[in-house]
Amino acid sequence: MDELLKALAKAFDEEPYAKKMGMRLVEIDYGKALVKMENSKDMNNLFGVIHGGVIFSLIDGAFELAANSYGTIAVALGVNVNYISSVRVGDTLYAEAKEVSKNPKISTYDIRVRNGDGKLIATCQATAYRKKDRLPMS
Repeated sequence: MDELLKALAKAFDEEPYAKKMGMRLVEIDYGKALVKMENSKDMNNLFGVIHGGVIFSLIDGAFELAANSYGTIAVALGVNVNYISSVRVGDTLYAEAKEVSKNPKISTYDIRVRNGDGKLIATCQATAYRKKDRLPMS
């Protein structure tokens, strides 16, 4: 792993929101990221299953890493999530973001969330605007 990806991984490990949500980086490469999260009872909605916002947070973490992996600041333009299956407490969730296309201004990503058994939980199509600015660690 090169120095930029190492620095981005370190920054994600120290990100307050990612820490609060228990997100951990599993793998990162240019245009790709795999993030995992253990869920707990305090993440439940009123129906006793994991809140959709928790799943969205995990998606956003993987998207953030994949979109910024080239060192150029990228911000979300649009995110479309489809929730496929509910999640019970105790499941480990994995969000894998893969770049679909990239040009100097726009990049798009396919993001899949699965549980530890590989069951599909959610799908996402996300678009990022790539600014001219570089990440502070690049």
